[in-house]
Amino acid sequence: MTKRTIVAMPGDGIGKVVLDEAIRVLDAAGFDANYVQGDIGWEFWRKEGNPLPDRTVNLLEEHKIGLFGAITSKPKDKTLAELAPELRDKGYVYYSPIVAMRQHFKLDICLRPCKTFKGNPLNFIRRGPNNTIEEPLVDTMIFRQNTEGLYGGVEWTNPPAQVYDALMTHPKFRDNFGWCPKEELAVSTRIFTAKYTTRIVKAAFEYAKEKGCKGITVCEKPNVIRETSGMMLKIALEMSKKEYPGIEVWDTNIDAQMMWLTKNPEDYAVIVAGNMFGDIISDGFAGLIGGLGFACSAQFGENGVAVFEPTHGSAPKYADYETSIVNPIAMIMSACMMLDHLGEKAISGKIQKAIAEVIEEGKVQTYDMKKMRGTQDVINQGAASTRQMADAIIHSMNNDQ
Repeated sequence: MTKRTIVAMPGDGIGKVVLDEAIRVLDAAGFDANYVQGDIGWEFWRKEGNPLPDRTVNLLEEHKIGLFGAITSKPKDKTLAELAPELRDKGYVYYSPIVAMRQHFKLDICLRPCKTFKGNPLNFIRRGPNNTIEEPLVDTMIFRQNTEGLYGGVEWTNPPAQVYDALMTHPKFRDNFGWCPKEELAVSTRIFTAKYTTRIVKAAFEYAKEKGCKGITVCEKPNVIRETSGMMLKIALEMSKKEYPGIEVWDTNIDAQMMWLTKNPEDYAVIVAGNMFGDIISDGFAGLIGGLGFACSAQFGENGVAVFEPTHGSAPKYADYETSIVNPIAMIMSACMMLDHLGEKAISGKIQKAIAEVIEEGKVQTYDMKKMRGTQDVINQGAASTRQMADAIIHSMNNDQ
């Protein structure tokens, strides 16, 4: 059987170390693959004026599967200041490479699972009846529309005259913002399309059907953002009626949903949302299961390309530590999502079982699990390094054989 080729994109900061450890775990679990490096991130913006070089795009087009670490993105003024001197004033504009990748390959369907690990000291707890302590089981799959909405990149500061004139045709804009000089105006759009909204909602329904869930929750804000949030809710209600009559649609506003996170998180099995609200709600749920060190994700497109990544950032403050202290579990779990996608469910299950065993045993814990501040001396205080956590997972797998 021909080996699969995976495009490994370490990116910036801690991306390289967590990706290296994930690949080490994959190797130990018996996943046989070739890895080719894809260049992406801040370094390539600074040197080349392109944080997502064409050579990386070509690799993904050829091999279809990407395993991604993390990137650093900075505000507009810093992007230009850190560009190589010979590239300045030549029209280069920084744009998030992961957003560019999502849009180029139309990676519109993003899955973000948030699931409790037994014994994780970071699990959410609440006070129950008669002053009891409850630890609800969180097992939520969030479907985030990944290419549209507020992250679509259609925005202006001092918009062109034709854009400004078009905006002025809307009475709400004219009445509330017509006083503002054009050069003092910044506009970001929130665009939903029926095609891609339908795709993400259908993906949520299919998952709910497969898992035997009673309903899906549309987490938007249709009472205020009537056109875009309203489109998603309308599509979900129509789809429930015509295609999935046994699956209900529940409607929550993003602000209320954030409040309910700490009241009854176990009630939400499947959530679907637009790009920004999906980002917000998935980070909120991640906080209930231990934080971004446990938050993995997968993103899929129409043309067969799939990219798997943790949802944490590049954490540059930790990148230069002599011994890496960051938690690699989110990256390893993202690799498990890749295995599931490739049909390697037995290997994925073996790794996930080992992760669960290590967490429940509690002998090996990274600094976040020990509720320490992320300083360089946490290793001396009993916290596991990034590598030691991966070693523990590999050791658990070996013991189960």
